[in-house]
Amino acid sequence: MLMLIMSNNFIQLFFGWEAVGLVSYLLIGFYFKRPSATFANLKAFLINRVGDFGFLLGIGLVLAYFGGSLRYQDVFAYLPNVQNATIQLFPGVEWSLITVTCLLLFVGAMGKSAQFPLHVWLPDSMEGPTPISALIHAATMVTAGLFMVSRMSPIYEMSSTALSVIMVIGAITALFMGFLGVIQNDIKRVVAYSTLSQLGYMTVALGASAYSVAMFHVMTHAFFKALLFLAAGSAIIGMHHDQDMRHMGNLKNTCRLLG
Repeated sequence: MLMLIMSNNFIQLFFGWEAVGLVSYLLIGFYFKRPSATFANLKAFLINRVGDFGFLLGIGLVLAYFGGSLRYQDVFAYLPNVQNATIQLFPGVEWSLITVTCLLLFVGAMGKSAQFPLHVWLPDSMEGPTPISALIHAATMVTAGLFMVSRMSPIYEMSSTALSVIMVIGAITALFMGFLGVIQNDIKRVVAYSTLSQLGYMTVALGASAYSVAMFHVMTHAFFKALLFLAAGSAIIGMHHDQDMRHMGNLKNTCRLLG
């Protein structure tokens, strides 16, 4: 994660990006003897590879058309030269080069930050121990995509189309994941869908060019979601590993401090 955050070029960013995904894959499969845990970490791995394919294509476009350098400083300085450049994806169809690059990079962020429709791996990642769930949902994997979009803000500011797409996807994620969270009975899945909904709000802020607001939300979310997961873990232990919220009434008798 530190490599991803402190990188000053796309190569280092990509290696940090993949390392976060690999470690998260291993953590989700902590209980490797459970078939459900094995399925969950395989799902997370495969869906993130879909996002990473788009991310890698975006980096390829940056290398090919943005001055031949992968250093952030050089790429951002070269942006005025490609402001009106187009690329032909299909015969006779011209697309803005910057818009295509932004959208491909955002596909990677959709996989890492669990945005619709690449969100399905996150609720299943609850198969790991509660502290691992808190780590993945609060501070590491799901924030990587949001940080990347914020770090690439000079590129995204050149494409209003890409920002509009980001805002729409974030709004869909925030709304529908909130609805899905309401109908869950498993306490950890409720918190997982809460994370998805909050990530949608952060993505909407990115689409509105409010990068500082999105990063502030990332920081505050890391604190309260980690505490929420640990509190949920305490409730699960107090209920003898029963995660069904329908059985958690009158907690003051079984777990006085938590109740």
